[in-house]
Amino acid sequence: MISTQIKEFTFQNCLMNASGALCMTEKELSALLDSNSGSLVTKSCTMNYREGNESPRYFETELGSINSMGLPNLGIEFYMKYSIENQSEKPIFLSIAGLSLEENILMLEKIQDSSFIGLVELNLSCPNIAGKPQTGYDFERTNEVLEKVFSFYKKPLGVKLPPYFDEIHFNEMASILNKFPLYFVTCINSVGNGLYIDFETESVVIKPKNGFGGIGGKYVKPVALANVRKFYTLLNKDISIIGCGGIENGQDAFEHILCGASMLQIGTQLMKEGVSVFDRIHTELQDIMIHKNYNSIADFKGKLMNL
Repeated sequence: MISTQIKEFTFQNCLMNASGALCMTEKELSALLDSNSGSLVTKSCTMNYREGNESPRYFETELGSINSMGLPNLGIEFYMKYSIENQSEKPIFLSIAGLSLEENILMLEKIQDSSFIGLVELNLSCPNIAGKPQTGYDFERTNEVLEKVFSFYKKPLGVKLPPYFDEIHFNEMASILNKFPLYFVTCINSVGNGLYIDFETESVVIKPKNGFGGIGGKYVKPVALANVRKFYTLLNKDISIIGCGGIENGQDAFEHILCGASMLQIGTQLMKEGVSVFDRIHTELQDIMIHKNYNSIADFKGKLMNL
């Protein structure tokens, strides 16, 4: 009932984790593989092992979370090996986030020459690397990156974007993305450089960057829905949208699809609830569809009505 497609890839259901949420180690990835998710995405990786930012670097709040992880990961070789060994179980997204264009090129060359048959999520939007700007906010640089990537990379690939807020930025990014054979766009990564304060201790709650970090969860849902909707209307129809941001229940999932998402990534709520979140949201979304007399995601995907 909630199966979906991204070009030639078919997924038994539209739910998956967001990169960064319980997907770094073999144990975490295997739990996702065995769960009721339609797919899984690996931790965004660099060429080599990376420790990430100092702790505490993740904090759960009443309405979501704040983090400044700093891309801790086990390196491309580990995630590529795991993905290849398990890609027959369900389609896998391999997420990469090199600290330079050259590093991304090296990783993509490795993937191109491997037996990996899944999809790559090229992360253009990590807000928590000290001294490193988000590529997705530099439009000329984004165009340069994609030109160089698609000059040689021929396997399925999409990009993970930061949140946009201005009309001109939506239009400018969409005009760039429409030039390339992308399979999907993930909207959105966390809202960067938020600040959460512990009222009792009068202190920040995470250590890196003096407490500044990416905001996720219920806080960001309206921003996520706006980005999903805008890119669904602006991008070529063969580029799917993966919605991410503030999905806590079946209604949130339904609204993302109504705005145009083909698949849904769950981050903060997965961190809070564990992989059982997929069972619960799966059931809640199906119940909503039955109540509204929808038989498939295609019946309502992108059909948000205007007043």
